[in-house]
Amino acid sequence: MADWTRQRTWDEVNEGDELDPVEIPITVHRLVVEAGANRDFAQIHHNTEVAQAQGAPEMYANNVFIQGWWERCTREFIGLDGRIRKVGPFRMKIFNVVGETSTTKGRVTRKWEDEGDHLVEIEMWTETPKGVSVGPGPVVVSLPKA
Repeated sequence: MADWTRQRTWDEVNEGDELDPVEIPITVHRLVVEAGANRDFAQIHHNTEVAQAQGAPEMYANNVFIQGWWERCTREFIGLDGRIRKVGPFRMKIFNVVGETSTTKGRVTRKWEDEGDHLVEIEMWTETPKGVSVGPGPVVVSLPKA
C-alpha cells in the first residue's frame, strides 16, 4: 500500500527502478462494479455464458479496468504531486478472467527533461498465472524536482 505522506522526486528516480507490484483479484463483484462505473455493459465482462460463446474461457476484465490498475500502480510510485501524462498504448494478449489474480508491474525505462518538465517513462505490464496478459506499454509521468 502506498505511503501518501511521501512524495517521490525526479532526482531520486533512476532507470531500472521497479515499481511495487499491485495484485488484483478478479472477482465477479469487481467486474460488475467496474462495468457500471464506466458504463461498459457488454455482457462478456460480467456473464460467463456470453463470454464463453464469444471464445473467452470466462468473463474477463475490459481495457478500462486494466488501465485503471496501471494508473493505480503508477500513482503509488509517483505520489500525489506527480502527474500522469500518458498511458499506453497497450495490447491485451490474453484474458484477465474471473477467479484469477492479475499483477500489474512496472520499471523505469527513461528519464529526461523537456522545457522545464522532469519526465519519466515507465514500462508497464499486467500478468496472470498464464503469463503477460497486457503490455508491455509506456506510461509517461512528470515529477517534482527536489
